[in-house]
Amino acid sequence: MPMFENGPVRIHYEEAGSGFPLLVIPGGGLNATIAGLATHAFNPLEAFSDTYRVIALDLRNANGGQSQGPLEVERTWDGFTDDQLGLMEHLGIDRFMVMGFCIGGPMIWNMLKRAGERVVAAVLVHPSGYSSAVPDIFYQNNIKGWGPEFHARHPDITMKTIAEYLDNMYTKRADFVFTVDREFVRACHTPVLILPDDIPAHPYATAMETALLAPNAQVSLYPWKENARKIELAVRHIRGFMAMNAAATASRS
Repeated sequence: MPMFENGPVRIHYEEAGSGFPLLVIPGGGLNATIAGLATHAFNPLEAFSDTYRVIALDLRNANGGQSQGPLEVERTWDGFTDDQLGLMEHLGIDRFMVMGFCIGGPMIWNMLKRAGERVVAAVLVHPSGYSSAVPDIFYQNNIKGWGPEFHARHPDITMKTIAEYLDNMYTKRADFVFTVDREFVRACHTPVLILPDDIPAHPYATAMETALLAPNAQVSLYPWKENARKIELAVRHIRGFMAMNAAATASRS
């Protein structure tokens, strides 16, 4: 079980395949883990390891995961980005592609804000985003589905502190994709491929707005998770998108 350690942070990760690096951020909110990829519509460790060096990690402090680190109340999203970029540096990887499910969507935008020059292309699979119809859904989901078990494992961290953490992460940033604003997306020239969903935690309108704003965006067929054939077509679109951008990077190098 490979671990990347950075001070008080320990990040569990797994690799499969070889080739151009692809970092994978699993879905599942704050409980996102590598093991959870097995329940996704497709598992990138299996789907793309024939062509790419696929690297996935457990989110810091995910219940059921192996990654641990401080609860950075004032640096909620940035703590995760530190882990992801730190892992790439640990592995000696400068430039890479990234794929994120669910919570991985806002994390990818934060990564593009902090280190966009390192990200060759990004795939956002049913990304999380803000919806005025359910403005506190992420706070409520996590204060019930993540917070109590995390507190049981770390009784020194009170539920009040956990609530403040979630408030800073979601409620005080309750707009668009949580980590960046529309002006950033409009000015971001990194190629992005978006596979929208249409449930409260993965709002279709927000996903499509990012696709319409980002100058080098593509969108998959929708709905793409209805059956095996549509999932196959979506994966084919991802494969073509990544191949084009990996090849363009290699030719420039």
